[in-house]
Amino acid sequence: MSVWDELTGQSEAIAVFRAAAESSAADGSNDSSMTHAWLITGPPGSGRSNLAYAFATALLSDGNVDGDESVRLQVAARSHPDLAVLSTDRIIITVEEVRKLAASSYYSPSVGRYRVIVVEDADRMMERSSNALLKALEEPPPRTVWILCAPSEADLLPTIRSRVRSVRLRVPSVKDVAELIARRDGVDLPTATRAAREAQSHIGMAHRLATNEEARSRRQETLEIALGVRSVSGAMVAATKLLAIAGADASALTQERDADERAGALRSLGIEPGGTIPPALRAQLRNLEEDQKRREKRSLRDGIDRVMVDLLSLYRDILLLQLGVETEPINLSIYNKLVTASAQSTAQETLATMDAIATARRRIEGNVTPALALEAMLVSARRAA
Repeated sequence: MSVWDELTGQSEAIAVFRAAAESSAADGSNDSSMTHAWLITGPPGSGRSNLAYAFATALLSDGNVDGDESVRLQVAARSHPDLAVLSTDRIIITVEEVRKLAASSYYSPSVGRYRVIVVEDADRMMERSSNALLKALEEPPPRTVWILCAPSEADLLPTIRSRVRSVRLRVPSVKDVAELIARRDGVDLPTATRAAREAQSHIGMAHRLATNEEARSRRQETLEIALGVRSVSGAMVAATKLLAIAGADASALTQERDADERAGALRSLGIEPGGTIPPALRAQLRNLEEDQKRREKRSLRDGIDRVMVDLLSLYRDILLLQLGVETEPINLSIYNKLVTASAQSTAQETLATMDAIATARRRIEGNVTPALALEAMLVSARRAA
């Protein structure tokens, strides 16, 4: 099985990375396909990190651009000795994390030809963190390869953009995503197609909608709440309900992971489940709990953003019906409700609602209280009875 098989809709980008891997495998090659630093950009869900780890596997495999099975398993587990990963579920990547990673980039490879460093969500680096990374990119070791991932080039400093080779990903088609989900997760094609369409080709979200009934139910409830707003007081109640849905969605993603992390930490400290924690070790567990709280905050913000993306898809469908555009709606499963909603307002009002959603996203990103931002957003979403 090739390491590229689980990537979908990115044939041009795959060709670039395959050529680079082949170039690196040829000793003494002067081919300019390979470089020391890469930047993979693309919209959320386009498969940036998946492509980064596929390329890392190809580089760490001994001359096999399709990836050795043992190396692929090690990269998947993030346990390969020549692979370093910087990812965060928090709001920002700290300068200390970047400095530590930059220092490790000067280590020589231990078992492979390269030392590969993957930075997921490089757009979360603040200016100081970016400057710490810049020093490592300006004087790169000969056998270290950096792979950065970000939504767009504009999310990084110009000085970093000038020192990396950029590869842009496109949004995969619904058909490509559905076929991938059906093949990889064993889901029937109609369910996979609906999930891919409602996720708007976001691969990770499509997987979740196709395999998690609760996630599908929460999304359905989100749309019904928005369609049911009839008054200002109803908008206030709806905002509270949407915030609760986002919180439940975020908890579903983090609770199991938090429990596994705590259990793993206790095992590594030699403490049995339910056993007393010695005072000398409590500080380590407190640090873990603080990290989990910061991640929970980020997860809640991401959950709210997912709710608003779903609402944008709802009003996009309504707007297209109002304008008479003949195209398949994203929310095909509630088509009758879309038709009813399109008759209860004008296209101008629907556009105003979509603008309000975009404004709410910016406000929440600027640390406005989510409940207030959602209330202001939903006031514009009122529909006639």
